[in-house]
Amino acid sequence: MGRRITDLSSSEFSALFTGFEHTAYRLERWPWYGVGYEDASFREWQERRPVQHDPERDAWTGMVRDAVTAGKVFQRVHLVGGLTDYLRYEFEHWYTANTAAGDDVRIWPEPPAGWPTGLPLWDYWLFDSRDLWAMHYDNAYRFLYAEKIDDPAVIVQCSYWRDAALHNAIPFTDYMRRAELLAAS
Repeated sequence: MGRRITDLSSSEFSALFTGFEHTAYRLERWPWYGVGYEDASFREWQERRPVQHDPERDAWTGMVRDAVTAGKVFQRVHLVGGLTDYLRYEFEHWYTANTAAGDDVRIWPEPPAGWPTGLPLWDYWLFDSRDLWAMHYDNAYRFLYAEKIDDPAVIVQCSYWRDAALHNAIPFTDYMRRAELLAAS
């Protein structure tokens, strides 16, 4: 068991996103995330009330924008087996803002036979292809902790899955365009 971070708002967790040199990559597997800071904006979105101001989102997209302006790369791939209300919210409220800030967000829709075997059973952040953090959630998709993984073989495997996911995933804006076309037909 590696070092753990249990608070997403801690300075230790925030330092992961300001301390990397070149790349920050995220693999997301789940149809819903219970991370606390989204609760109010998700509720407003569900009630179809416009989200007036979201300081968490604004802080995040500002940090992404600053990193991208400095020449760093933010990328994420979300494995999507079917759309949930939460994913619709995430797409509309977060991913639209993330891509505008320079985050390379991609969606990997589930192929008929499912995703390739061997994908890790946890989400992860991979910084500079060497600093790996497994994101752990309970059965209700509520955040538990981020765990540092130091095993070089696991880091190489997660780098491989990053490359495969980026290759197979659809850029978020293309995915949304396709979804709009399907809804219109």
